[in-house]
Amino acid sequence: RPQGGDRVGLGGSVLAQGCMERAQVPDAAAFRAFRQRCQDGSWQRDRGGLAVSLQLPPPGCAVHQLKCRIDVPDVPAETMYDVLHDSEYRREWDSNVIDTHDIAQVAANADVGYYAWRCPKPLKNRDVVMLRAWQVEDGYHTIINFSVKHPKYPPRKDLVRAVCLLTGYLVHSTGPNSCSLTYLAQVDPKGSLPKWVVNKASQYLVPQMLKKLHKACMQYPAWKQQHNINVKPWLYPEQNKLPVLALSELALQRAASLENIDESSLAEEKDESSDHSGLEN
Repeated sequence: RPQGGDRVGLGGSVLAQGCMERAQVPDAAAFRAFRQRCQDGSWQRDRGGLAVSLQLPPPGCAVHQLKCRIDVPDVPAETMYDVLHDSEYRREWDSNVIDTHDIAQVAANADVGYYAWRCPKPLKNRDVVMLRAWQVEDGYHTIINFSVKHPKYPPRKDLVRAVCLLTGYLVHSTGPNSCSLTYLAQVDPKGSLPKWVVNKASQYLVPQMLKKLHKACMQYPAWKQQHNINVKPWLYPEQNKLPVLALSELALQRAASLENIDESSLAEEKDESSDHSGLEN
């Protein structure tokens, strides 16, 4: 559990709380605030059991907040939580991954990782370096992510470095073999994106990603039987073999320090090679 003094503001975004530059591990209050944000607001439901909530940004701001919730009648919360954590398995089921790996641990319930993913053509592909923290409490499994700067992972020339103000997952157990999953994303993709991108993300890409995640969860127990079945460092910190990194080595990643890419005039292209199920991690 994080120490009481480690705090990150989640009332607006992790980057909007004063002038704090130092990365910190979320505390219990931050996890409660994230859970509240996941549960608040109005939702639009579709026939597939999905509910979507899109909060558009104010004028002059590129950052929108997207939430998507899915009821999963045949997967325990514990399995969903394992799949969300398991970066090795993600390379198996997420066809949009270019690269994903854990870098270092910063607390018993927090690490730093790298994720690069394909975007819908003709947009440039993105990557992100994030601090990830997690908590299991009162039937809720929570994962919170936000962007940080790591000295050994500067922006790459072949990818656009996105800024994750806040993303995360809230898994709520609804029975011994069922759960609900809420995905929340508040991301600055670094670039003036066309409106079709935001619309496609909220109406198609993120819902498709969650449906694909559901399918991956169904296949995970059999896969895990063949891949280090008892190794789950997100549940058992003593299994974590990552190098330890001091929080003082990290800083919050602010959008203003990165190159702005104008892609607002790009028209959508039809691409058959990938389902492009993820604009945001």
